[in-house]
This record gives sequence, C-alpha cells and structure tokens, in this order.
Amino acid sequence: MVRRKIKWSNDAKNDLFNILDFYIERNRSKTYSIKLNREINKSIQQIVRNPNLGIKTDFDSVWSLITSDYQIIYEIFEQLILVILIWDCRRNPDDTKIGKRIAG
Repeated sequence: MVRRKIKWSNDAKNDLFNILDFYIERNRSKTYSIKLNREINKSIQQIVRNPNLGIKTDFDSVWSLITSDYQIIYEIFEQLILVILIWDCRRNPDDTKIGKRIAG
C-alpha cells in the first residue's frame, strides 16, 4: 500500500490559521489552539493511513471527516491527500460556498 503525502491548499491553511487565531484571541492563551491543532493533525494522519475513513461527498474523490467541531474536507489522489478546507461545523453553511471552494 502506498503511503500518501499530505498537501494543504491555501484555503485550508488559512482556515486553520483563522480558527487557531480566533481561540488565541478569545482565550488570551495559546493552550487550546495548540490542543486543537494537534487534534486536527492527528485526524489528518489517520486519513493518510486510511483515506476512506471519512464520508464521501457529492464530488468525485472528495471526502469529509468530522473531528470535534470541525470538518476536514480532503481529496484523495494516488500518491497525495489534498486538504481542501477545514470547516467549523457550528458556522452557518451560507457563510461560505463550500461546494464552490471544493470545485474551484
């Protein structure tokens, strides 16, 4: 079995940064953001080991894994897992066009 590499889209990097930054500002501490970052990265490592771990979306080869309050949207390629975005499931889905971000 081929071990796939992880690549983060710019959107996913920005999503994670914004989420972590929000909690740093809100809590006036990095403690929770560090814990959350570890949790999300641990879930991504599980995806590397088992890419079909998540739920298949309406888009070919795009999957979604929920971890805590966050949805990791990723695409499976032969030798690569592309993290497309990190979505806070508590947000209003109308705040962003998830399908447009995935298809774009």
